This record gives sequence, structure tokens and C-alpha cells, in this order.
Amino acid sequence: MNLNDLQNISENFGHTQRMPVLFLGHGSPMNAIEENQFVQGFRKAAREIPKPNAILCISAHWYTEGTFVTAMDMPKTIHDFGGFPKALFDVQYPAPGDPELARETVELLAPTLVEEDHNWGLDHGAWSVIKHMYPEADIPVIQLSIDYTKPPQYHFDLAKKLHKLREKGILIIGSGNIVHNLRLIDWKNIDTVGAGWDWAVEAREKTNNWLLDGNFQPIIEYQKQGTFLQYAVPTPDHYLPLIYTLGLKDTSEELALFNDELIGGSLSMTSVRIG
Repeated sequence: MNLNDLQNISENFGHTQRMPVLFLGHGSPMNAIEENQFVQGFRKAAREIPKPNAILCISAHWYTEGTFVTAMDMPKTIHDFGGFPKALFDVQYPAPGDPELARETVELLAPTLVEEDHNWGLDHGAWSVIKHMYPEADIPVIQLSIDYTKPPQYHFDLAKKLHKLREKGILIIGSGNIVHNLRLIDWKNIDTVGAGWDWAVEAREKTNNWLLDGNFQPIIEYQKQGTFLQYAVPTPDHYLPLIYTLGLKDTSEELALFNDELIGGSLSMTSVRIG
């Protein structure tokens, strides 16, 4: 990328107040159609920040070999789950895409190869939370995929290259769950707020302390931190969106937690706001 490329990117969006960054614990797809304290937390987060020009979402559910960005005019609503009520499959979130923002994202992330995608759309990691924040579906949304061949430090460093978008009214959202072990769900307490196995309680407490202290390296190197995080993060797909969010934090910015609860023994809804 040369100086002219950077100037062109700068001119496409006017400078705005720096947008916050969010990590949203999205939990069950049923949160898309239920009324509970967590969806109320998503709405409150939207009310407390400026209305964005567009949204770039890094969702746990677009986990790919290589990196892709959605670049279609009208992304489809993807129902990437099974076994749920018809009412959930009937949900549509017809937000427009933003091909220009997709192209700018490709340029900003160079020399990392990012390919424009015209087939994916918005998966439930994106639309199930964004629909509560912006129910009119009037804000363009694009998704950036997570390259599963790369380690957490790579994703943390890659996210830093997106910082310029924050100055142009782009809301960057990571959507996943810090504690996410579907094999160990306590189904009797799937809707019990505060229900967590001992290892899940420890994982929540330790990660929360690291987050609030600004001590991100143990979070990035989660595989070195003991069995509590091995249980909490059996696979990195839902965890890595948090890493992208943390990579976008300036040293002077405040970090706050919300929706900070365990449910079902092995899931956390803990969400993060930066800025």
C-alpha cells in the first residue's frame, strides 16, 4: 500500500469522534428472539455510543482457512444452527452491505491477503446481537472472517491495522463467548443466570481481572494458563473475536464489562466495551 492508497481510504469516510469497540458474548441463538437481561444489555450498549456509519463484525461463526470479508450489496441472513423453533428461522435481518468498506478493509490489512466474498452473508454471531442494537437494519454491516490456521497473537496484531476505521464512524464488534464449552453444558441450568462449574467461575474471574488490569498477554497466551482455560476454551473460534477487540484498544482507553454472567455451567455472556 502506498501513500495515495492511504489517502483514498481516509477520504471515503470523514473523520468522526473515535468509535468504541465492542466484544459481545452472544450465547444461544435464542437470544435473537427472547427478551432477557442480555439483549437489554446489547440495546443499552448501542444507546451509549454514537450511531455508527457502518459495522464491521468479527463473528465466531465465520471460521475459515485464510481471511475473507463480505463485499456484497445485500448480505443474506444465515441461519447457521439446527434444532431451534421455526420463529428463529423466520428472523431476517436485511441490513445492507458495504462493498466500499470491504475494499478499504482489504487495503488496510495488506500485506495480509484478504479476499472479497460474495457468498457468505450475516451469520447468527452477527445478526442475533446487532438486531437488538439496531433493529431498523439501517446500518451497513460487513463481516471479517477468522483464519483458523493462525495463532492468537496473529489475530491481535492484525486487528491493530483496523484502528483507522474507528476514526471514521465504523463500529467494530467481536462476537463470541469467552467461556464456551458446549460439551459440558449443565442443561438443567441452561437458563439459570450465575450457574457455572468451578472451572468456569475461575476462568471468568481470571480473565475479567486481566481485562480490567489491561494485562492482555495471558489472555492471548490462554493455552499456557492452566486447565480452567483449557475447559473454558476447548476450541478458539468463540474466543478469538475477543482477541480482535483487545487488539484495537489504545493504551489510554478505558475498558468496561457488561452482561458479565455465567449461564448453563459452561457459558459466559461477559461482554466488553473499549472507549
